[in-house]
Amino acid sequence: MAERGGGPRALAPTVARLIRPALAKRGFAALSIVERWADIVGPLLAARTLPERIAFPPGKREDGTLHLRVDGGALALELQHAENLILERINGHFGYRAVVRLRLVQRPMPERRGPPRPAAAPVMAPDPRLTARLSVVSDDELRDALARLGQAVRARHSGDGAKKA
Repeated sequence: MAERGGGPRALAPTVARLIRPALAKRGFAALSIVERWADIVGPLLAARTLPERIAFPPGKREDGTLHLRVDGGALALELQHAENLILERINGHFGYRAVVRLRLVQRPMPERRGPPRPAAAPVMAPDPRLTARLSVVSDDELRDALARLGQAVRARHSGDGAKKA
């Protein structure tokens, strides 16, 4: 029996090969518009929009309509005003006049999973020694900031057996 060569392989090429047929049915023959959406429109718009499909005229692969999911009516209005710029960026990505119209569909965005957020620091009672030391600071904002810093340091060291402040 022949041994498989290799070691670890990148997952992206395999995933792209598997989802390409599904995206092609939705008009995304060029998977790159979905993969590079943030590069095309910028991170702020990409966070609140999502290309759903491109509808081309029968028998053509140009002059299409991009169906774009938009999170909210105010953003949809803003996108209408910026449509020419967005179309220019999309067509610049493709290298030809692939899309000539945007069709904005106002629907909630799918839940995006990002890296897990760090756990909140435990709430601890104020340390009287820290409060006494900070009483000499006359600036209220500075005193509050130093108190928060002291609490954070105290919370970090309270769980590892280190001497408490």
